[in-house]
Amino acid sequence: MEKLSIYDAKARFSELIERAESGRSTVITKRGRVVARIVPAKERSWDRSAVLDDVEALRKRLGVRQRFKMAELLSEGRV
Repeated sequence: MEKLSIYDAKARFSELIERAESGRSTVITKRGRVVARIVPAKERSWDRSAVLDDVEALRKRLGVRQRFKMAELLSEGRV
């Protein structure tokens, strides 16, 4: 999260809006104290492939040798 003074935020307002559109937040400060945040109006939806990559990394880290199908776990109510 980027921090900007009010002065800098006014000068770069269009850029801050573009950052918010792309899902990034910005903190606005006044004399070093946080006074506002510019955040995306809508949270970004999760990226399915990134979630699956995280699940695979966790499986490897925990040493789970058997592969599993997430759809089967969901249908069994195990997740």
